[in-house]
Amino acid sequence: MRVIGGFLKGKRIDFLKSASTRPLRDFVKENIFNIIRHSKLIGASLENANILDLYSGVGSFGIECISSGAKKVTFVESNKEVLEVLKTNIEQLKIEKKSKIFETKIISFCKNLNKDNKFDIIFLDPPFSENFFIEDLKIIKDLNIYKDNHLVVIHRESKSKDDLSDIINILITKKYGRSKILFGNFNEDIV
Repeated sequence: MRVIGGFLKGKRIDFLKSASTRPLRDFVKENIFNIIRHSKLIGASLENANILDLYSGVGSFGIECISSGAKKVTFVESNKEVLEVLKTNIEQLKIEKKSKIFETKIISFCKNLNKDNKFDIIFLDPPFSENFFIEDLKIIKDLNIYKDNHLVVIHRESKSKDDLSDIINILITKKYGRSKILFGNFNEDIV
């Protein structure tokens, strides 16, 4: 796996070969970043952005954001084995100053976060077989840890039927083989 764009383009990203993890494929990642950069429906920008990478795994999404001009990426991951690979990737790419890693569950991270720390882009890549991320989304919305002109990107299994209508406004849905990518924002008008 490699970084696909920006100043780290072509640099290797280590990943874990495991049944419990699945790296974000380069083709899918490339399409996500093309949509973020070029879609008229997306108002958020990567340039100088504050990024929250949840269920970050080995950090593929967040590393790509840093390479593309993000100011800072906060990685949240609770799997100790995966965290070691994430830390190695950050060190090898020499991007420690733009990275902050939290080894915790998302609910704990959110509840202990400084409420003045708001994010431009929030990326969630939970295990395909689980839907507990919906509760995490509700907490993020309730705590209002995102900027007005924010973007939420969710990586799900293409057959998943998650009902997110009471939490986020889906702007774009794209399917790439087994992956489904949802682009949206927290809709404050929905109660």
